[in-house]
Amino acid sequence: MTKPLKFLIIDGYSRESRDNLAEAGMQFAWKLYVSMLNHHLSKPTYDIWLPSDEDTVTPSEEMLAQYHGILWTGCNLCVNDIDNPSVKKQIELAKLIFEIGTPSFGSCWGLQIAVVAAGGEVIENPKGREMGIARKIQLTKAAYNHPMFDRKTTVFDAFISHDDIVSKYPEEAILLAGNDFTAVQAMEVKHKKGTFWATQYHPEYDLHEMASLIIAREEKLIDLGFFKGHDDMADLVNRMKELSNAPNRKDLRWQLAIDDDVLDQNIRQCEFANWINHQVLPTI
Repeated sequence: MTKPLKFLIIDGYSRESRDNLAEAGMQFAWKLYVSMLNHHLSKPTYDIWLPSDEDTVTPSEEMLAQYHGILWTGCNLCVNDIDNPSVKKQIELAKLIFEIGTPSFGSCWGLQIAVVAAGGEVIENPKGREMGIARKIQLTKAAYNHPMFDRKTTVFDAFISHDDIVSKYPEEAILLAGNDFTAVQAMEVKHKKGTFWATQYHPEYDLHEMASLIIAREEKLIDLGFFKGHDDMADLVNRMKELSNAPNRKDLRWQLAIDDDVLDQNIRQCEFANWINHQVLPTI
C-alpha cells in the first residue's frame, strides 16, 4: 500500500500573535493549510513547525527528506527583520529546502520568504496596505501555459492582507500574476534544485476568516483609513459573515462585489490543487 503524502507546514506567527487571531475568531494559520490539504487530498499527514516559538527545533536535512511538500503560511513578520531569530531561521530553512529540492507552496509570507531565500528583495509597498480582497489580479502571458494556473480565469479577485511586496525578482523567477496595487501577486521561484509556487494572496482563507482578520486588525485599519470607526468596521464584517453563511445571497454578493472566484473553494484554491498535481504527485 502506498504511504500517505506527508507535508511540513511552517507557521511563523508567534504564540502571542496566534492567540490574538484566535480571540478575533480566526483559525491558526497552520490549521487553514491543514483544511486546504484535506480538501484536496485523502488522508494526508503533516507536521507543524512554529519557528517563532522558543521551544521548537529547526528541521534538519534528514528530517526534511521525509516530506513530499513544504507549505508556508501567512505571517505578520517582516522578512527584512533579520535581527529577529525567527525570520533568520526561516530564511535559512528555505535556502536548505531549495538545496534539497522538495516542492514548496506558500502564500503571502511564503512568497516573500521564497524570493529572499533565492536572492531577490522585498520592500514595504509605497502604495500602502492591501487588505480584504485584491481586485482584478491578472495573469501574465507566462501564466497562460503555466500549470499553476490550469483552469483559472485570466482575471480574478482573491483574499489579501499585506504591507510588503516583491521589489527584485530572483534570477530564475517567473512572474505569473499581478494587479495595479501589487505587481507580484503570484510567482514561480526556481532556485538550485527547488521549485516554489507562491501567491501574495491567500487561497487558504475564506470569507469568515477574512472577516475575523479584519476584527483582529481593527485598530490598525482604522488608523490607515479603511474605516471611519468601530461601527463602520462592524457593519462590513457582519455583512461578510452573513454572506459566508449564505453564499447565494444576491444582495450581499452585489453590495460587497464578491463573486465565485472568492466564494468557491475549488476556484479559490485552484493554484494549490495544481501544485499537488504537477509538483508533488509526480515525485512519488
